[in-house]
Amino acid sequence: MIIEDDIDDQEILAKVIKGIGVKNEIIFFTDCCDAETFLKANSKQPFIILCDINLPRMNGLEFKKRLDSDSEMRKKSIPFIFFSTAATKPIVTEAFTKMTAQGFFQKSHKMEELRHALTIILEYWKLCKHPNADF
Repeated sequence: MIIEDDIDDQEILAKVIKGIGVKNEIIFFTDCCDAETFLKANSKQPFIILCDINLPRMNGLEFKKRLDSDSEMRKKSIPFIFFSTAATKPIVTEAFTKMTAQGFFQKSHKMEELRHALTIILEYWKLCKHPNADF
């Protein structure tokens, strides 16, 4: 699941993710409100959530706080990674001290750097043992 309001960025992310061999369906949302509705109403379990920070209606930080405060959402244990160009020290600090972010990566506009970051993130979560992992 990717929450990104820039359609061009969505297309680039989809191309890169498919280019590194990910077979999972990629579900895009342009805002956190729609993503939250989907998560609560759908039994489909996303492998990971990649979320931008600057989004309409509800920003990524607010969204993560809402997920953290919802016991049913916490039980889903979906890895949540901030993936945004808005990576400042105060924002990153907030993500790690006021919520349970599992990662924060700065989105690059250079294709090779973007590919490298997404490869590392996705490979890490494939290997990581967490409640949704295959044991």
